[in-house]
Amino acid sequence: MIVIGGGAAGFFCAVNAARLDPQLDVLLLEKTGKLLSKVKVSGGGRCNVTHAAPDIAYMARHYPRGQHFVKKAFGHFFVPDTIEWFRERGVTLKTEADGRMFPVTDSSQTIIDCLLREADLHHVKIAVQTEVSGITRTDSGTWQLQLQNGQQREAEYLCIAAGGYAQADKFGWLKATGHQVVAPAPSLFTFNTPGHPITALMGVSVPGAQVKIAGAKLQEQGPVLITHWGLSGPAVLRLSAWGARELQQLQYKFTALVNWVPAFHEQAMRETLQGLRFSIGKQKIHQKNPFELPQRLWQFHLQQTGIHEEMRWADLPSKEQQLLVKQLTAMELAVQGKTTFKEEFVTCGGIQLSEINPATMESRIAPGLYFAGEVMDVDGITGGFNFQHAWTSGWIAARDIALAAGC
Repeated sequence: MIVIGGGAAGFFCAVNAARLDPQLDVLLLEKTGKLLSKVKVSGGGRCNVTHAAPDIAYMARHYPRGQHFVKKAFGHFFVPDTIEWFRERGVTLKTEADGRMFPVTDSSQTIIDCLLREADLHHVKIAVQTEVSGITRTDSGTWQLQLQNGQQREAEYLCIAAGGYAQADKFGWLKATGHQVVAPAPSLFTFNTPGHPITALMGVSVPGAQVKIAGAKLQEQGPVLITHWGLSGPAVLRLSAWGARELQQLQYKFTALVNWVPAFHEQAMRETLQGLRFSIGKQKIHQKNPFELPQRLWQFHLQQTGIHEEMRWADLPSKEQQLLVKQLTAMELAVQGKTTFKEEFVTCGGIQLSEINPATMESRIAPGLYFAGEVMDVDGITGGFNFQHAWTSGWIAARDIALAAGC
C-alpha cells in the first residue's frame, strides 16, 4: 500500500492501515522535506485538532463544499472517535469557548509527535523529497507510480492525500486516472484594503462585528481583527470560505460593509444617538464611548465623521450624526485583493465527490484507488473542521484498505 501525501489525512491513513493490518506493507511518500506542515502551523502553532460539535448535522453545516459527503462519512468516524483515538495514545484534547479543540499542551508538536510515534510503532515507511509525477493501472490491476526522480513504485492499494492545489493544471496527473476535477479556488483568506486609513489601527480587534459583501447574500458575524493590510479574524475567514467561488469571480475586488455594533441596525443606531444627545448631552463625544468599542476604533470613527475632540453630545449636528450612524453600522471598505491566512492555505475544488464512495473513500471508477483530505472537493470554515475531515477520510480509507488486504 502507498499513501501519497505526508499531511494530516495521509499520515492518519498510513498509520491506521498499518495498525489495522500488521501484515500490510505501508509506504508514505511526501514531495517536500517536511511532514505534517499544516499541523505544525494550525491554530497559531497549537493545532486546532477538531471542533466540539454536538452532532453530525451541526458539523456538516460548516462545510461550504461537501456537506452531504461529510455527513455520510462522519457516520463512520466522528469527533468523539478523534478525541478517543488521541486519548488512547496519551494526547488529551481541551475545548475552548468557541468550540475549537486543542491538545492540553497548546502545542502542535504534541500531535506531530503522536503521529510520528504511531508510524514508527507500526513500521510505516516514509520517503520525503519524493514527488509523484504520474500513476497508471497495470494489466494485473496494481498501481504503478512514476516518480520525479525517474524511479517507479508499485502497490495494490493507493491512497492519494496530496492536499489542495492552487492551479487547475496541477491536477493533471490525477485526471489521468479518469477522474473529474472541480477547478480550485482559494479559501480562508483575509481582505486587503490598500491605502485605507483603518489599517493604521492594526492590532485592534472587535469580538462581535458583522461583515457583509455588498451586492451579495454573503455575511458573517464574529471576531474581526484589523491588520496592516486590511481585515482578518474568524468572521472574515468564514466569509472567505463561503464566498470562495463568488469572490474569485469578482477577482477579489468588492465592497465590504462592516457593522461594528451589530446589536444596532441603522435606524436603531440613529435613535440611540439621538437619545444620547439628551441623556449625556454635556459629555464630550470623544471621551464617552457608549458602545464598548476599542477606544482607538471609537476615536477613528469620530475622526472619519469630522467630529472634533471638544464636541459634546448635545451639540452633535444632524449631518455628523448621520455620518456616524453609517460609520458604525455600514462602514464601506473597498477590498482589492486577498492575503493567505498565515500558512493555513486551504483551497476548495478537487476530485469530484460523486466519483468517491464516502463509506470507503474508494474511487467509484478505479478500484484500489482511494482519496483522503483536501484533494477532494471538500473544505470547511476555520475552527477545526478541515482537520476533522482529514482524520475521518484518512481513517475510513485505512479501514477499507485493511479489510480488502486481509481478505
